[in-house]
Amino acid sequence: MASPSFARVRARRCAVQALYQWHLSGEAPETIVAEFLRDREVESADLEYFSTLTREIVRLEPALRAELETAIDRPWERIGPVERSVLLLGVYELLHSPHIPWRVVVNEGIELCKMFGADEAHRYVNGVLDKLARRIRKIEVEGMTGR
Repeated sequence: MASPSFARVRARRCAVQALYQWHLSGEAPETIVAEFLRDREVESADLEYFSTLTREIVRLEPALRAELETAIDRPWERIGPVERSVLLLGVYELLHSPHIPWRVVVNEGIELCKMFGADEAHRYVNGVLDKLARRIRKIEVEGMTGR
């Protein structure tokens, strides 16, 4: 059995793939989640967290995107679908998962982008999520960095 933290990492990986599929196909998140559970290797993932991430990020996408647009330096449409998926997941966790340390959110975004994104895209994702964390989790960040 996978450790809880590894199961969360796997859930995030699956969620990025599901969100990528959503960006390209426009399918309902429930359809995508059902397909993943039926056809993909998700056994070591936290399935409840994967399902929650996928459904809630799609449901909250306009508000999450509005948060992201305060930190990005280009039109949303010019960001690739993998990077958009990672950014949406990151801002979702910064806003809705205060029990997950901000550094974990940022580092997971970097790793997901290295795994699935374009070359060097992880640097962009790092900058955006770090900027958002400094605003959304200001007290937590200042407590960790002394700034």
